[in-house]
Amino acid sequence: MDRWELVDSSPLPDGRGMLRLMRLGHEMSIDVGGQQLMGSWAHASEDALGERSCDVVRQYAQARVLIGGLGMGFTLAASLERLGEDASVVVAELIPAVVRWNRGVLGAVAGRPLDDPRVEVYEGDVADKLVNQATPWNAILLDVDNGPEVCTHLGNGWLYTPQGLAACFDALAPGGVLGVWSAWHDSTFTDVVVAAGFRVVVYRVRAQGSQGGVRHAVWMALRPH
Repeated sequence: MDRWELVDSSPLPDGRGMLRLMRLGHEMSIDVGGQQLMGSWAHASEDALGERSCDVVRQYAQARVLIGGLGMGFTLAASLERLGEDASVVVAELIPAVVRWNRGVLGAVAGRPLDDPRVEVYEGDVADKLVNQATPWNAILLDVDNGPEVCTHLGNGWLYTPQGLAACFDALAPGGVLGVWSAWHDSTFTDVVVAAGFRVVVYRVRAQGSQGGVRHAVWMALRPH
């Protein structure tokens, strides 16, 4: 029987473990401490995050999109499919190794979206792009960690607090959308998003789409005009 092989690894920013890129045949996965975070065969919910968010804002000329978390590139790729040629996308990734993997051995999995000229990579915390921005974002997509119940970097938790959601609200243009991916549904988090001033719809999307898999949660939170 074939076994997963280690392709590369990188320490987590807070030193609480190692992020590992694994391969089995043509499939790739990323895990922490043996807990799989994402796999190349199960990305329908990440696709939905990019598609639904960018369907809201593709109407705007020169739409500006901020994506927190690169992962395997599926959210970014789905967003680019929906956006016009005049759009610009900044993807913020905290772990440099993830960017390196997406530029190299992992890139083909999602169609090498980092090669798209509309894309700029910021190696750092997405929170840095939520404050002191001269121009508002039309869409902010948070595909960070495992969602509101963070498990790989505790600092990510701020994004899902009332303060973090308020920063997202302020960073969006009126009519803009905040999209949030999570491995689990959390009705309490929905209440926090509503309290921040957003109009919210929550979608439950199977990880493998029509092929099934666990149900992930995708929040679409609109900043009213």
